[in-house]
Amino acid sequence: MRGLAQFGTHANPVWLPSERELSRSRLMAAMGRWGYSDIRQLHGASVDDPEWFWPAALEDLEIRFTTPYEQLKDESEGPEFARWFVGGGINVVNSCVDAHADGPNGDKAAVIYEGDSGDRRQLTYRQLADDVSRIADGLRELGVIKGDRVALFLPVVPEAVVAFLACARIGAIVVPTFSGYGSEAVANRLHDSGAVVVITADATTRRGKTVALKPIVDQALQDATEVRNVLVVRSSGMSVPMTPDRDRFWDSFERNHQSVAATELDPNDPLMIIYTSGTTGKPKGIVHSHAGYLTKAAIDFGYAFDMQQDDVLGWIADMGWNLGPLMIVGGLHFGATIVLIEGVPNHPTASRLWDIVERNGVTVQGIAPTAARMLIAQSGGAAPTAYLGSLRAFASTGEAWDSPSWRWLYETVGESRLPILNYTGGTEVGGGILSCYTSLPQGEANFSGPLLGMDVAVLDERGVPTVGEVGELALLNTWPGMASGFWNDNERYLNTYWSTHQGVWVHGDLAVVDEDGYWSVLGRSDDTIKIAGRRVGPAEIETAILADPRIVDVAVIGVPDPMRGQKIVAFAVAVDERCQPTQADLHESVSGQIGKAITPADIIYVRTLPKTKNGKTMRRTIRAQYLGQPLGDLSALDPTTPIAAIPTHADIAPTGSQRLAADPSTHG
Repeated sequence: MRGLAQFGTHANPVWLPSERELSRSRLMAAMGRWGYSDIRQLHGASVDDPEWFWPAALEDLEIRFTTPYEQLKDESEGPEFARWFVGGGINVVNSCVDAHADGPNGDKAAVIYEGDSGDRRQLTYRQLADDVSRIADGLRELGVIKGDRVALFLPVVPEAVVAFLACARIGAIVVPTFSGYGSEAVANRLHDSGAVVVITADATTRRGKTVALKPIVDQALQDATEVRNVLVVRSSGMSVPMTPDRDRFWDSFERNHQSVAATELDPNDPLMIIYTSGTTGKPKGIVHSHAGYLTKAAIDFGYAFDMQQDDVLGWIADMGWNLGPLMIVGGLHFGATIVLIEGVPNHPTASRLWDIVERNGVTVQGIAPTAARMLIAQSGGAAPTAYLGSLRAFASTGEAWDSPSWRWLYETVGESRLPILNYTGGTEVGGGILSCYTSLPQGEANFSGPLLGMDVAVLDERGVPTVGEVGELALLNTWPGMASGFWNDNERYLNTYWSTHQGVWVHGDLAVVDEDGYWSVLGRSDDTIKIAGRRVGPAEIETAILADPRIVDVAVIGVPDPMRGQKIVAFAVAVDERCQPTQADLHESVSGQIGKAITPADIIYVRTLPKTKNGKTMRRTIRAQYLGQPLGDLSALDPTTPIAAIPTHADIAPTGSQRLAADPSTHG
């Protein structure tokens, strides 16, 4: 079975690459050298002939092994546990630091930090190399050896990049942990990974308020007794308790000018264990290897985003989510500058994100749909006043776009000249599955096609690839960057991704590819709503509701219905509570776009929607709260968007054409 290798065509594009994008494109240059004029043909070769494609891509992307590999891929233990680049030697630090520090890029900015308190710092590649070596030597001094796990509980400061790479330099396994977690969530990850060292900071800031981190670690260590040492970055200057013989300040380690080179590692040696949260069960510890993660990051950033040495990449991305490590590896491998943005895009001012673009000459700026909606509501949809002439593209991941927000970013902010590099995948795949490309046509709020080397399909209920109907997003081959398994729980790994169809990775997302080759992701499979025999993703309905400019945010769920099996309930946040659309208004909007049978049975207005701390709407948690069911793991919940904002079914009082929380003031 093969995927359909569909790519968006020139039929009905919203954006087309200009000669500027095409002449700059690393992908177009590679296609010319390889003898391809059509992305479909190249993609077909990338999955049909991996023995040609991967060595060619490694050479083109300048991924170098310290010892050449002997075998591209070994699937003797099954495709689920494929081993790549067998017999070789590598370390990501060679590509991300050493390759640049000793050359003409040595004095170029590698990392820029923008704090929400107004602080700004930067490290050049040479300074980054010195700090990575210093902290790597310090970890060795603490007895950390290859294979030991080192947890990072850090804000997005330059020291987080240094810590990540210092661990990799000596072969220690990084355990990135989201800086917004409480002590229980931190303890669970420390205990599950068996971390021996935690690197944290005294505190971070959120919306200008100081939030202590070290005390959270201290409390977590009451349960995670395997930890031997804690390193503390003086980030805010606040005083924190230090336990003798266990705790040391980051700046207490001195530079050892006799530091040895980065440890040569087996390409399949773990680089990191990064945890994802679910609504049930313990978090999943996704294991990624040095060579696999580097290769996947380079494919995605190099060929889809066209990342090059002259780029400055800005994104609000915590180190505990996959985007943070992906920025480090994908951005620094190409010698670009990465801009770490602490906090939120609209604090301390509504123009903060755009001011950062202007101040740092950002060329690719990441922005999530949730952030776009926030900025639209705050600015009234006005264009930024900052100078954005350095930008060549926006990037986005994590959730589906609604049409009005996408149009605002494309037309109002980008003046209809900048592509929006929509990018979707997951922690488990090491990066993206689908993306937009700087060298391909783009439709509105969707994806141009699969990433190279990934045989992607939408499967119907029989497991057959389909076009034009909603199905399961699946991968029919293996690729460098896919998870090496779950830490200490490979049975769960197999059950999660490989148990539906033999030899097929079923990702857990609903998707559709249209007749023109453009792809859309409609939400998680377990968020699927089945109405009148049709499977519908919540994003499809939410997009239709958000077409009404009086709605700023919405979440749609399916709940049991004795007559139809399921009915649709929408939880909406209005721009102005005094001017909320009626249910009839929204029915008309939805039915006009996707059909009368798919309209919500109930519209419930709330003050806020529960979000994860990286901005994703927690639909399954909303459904559980509404139905009075167990809420599951809430460690990822942003405390500023409390679950109490969602009423239970029993709390709802009918009020004519729509339903409202009985006492809205108690819900958020």
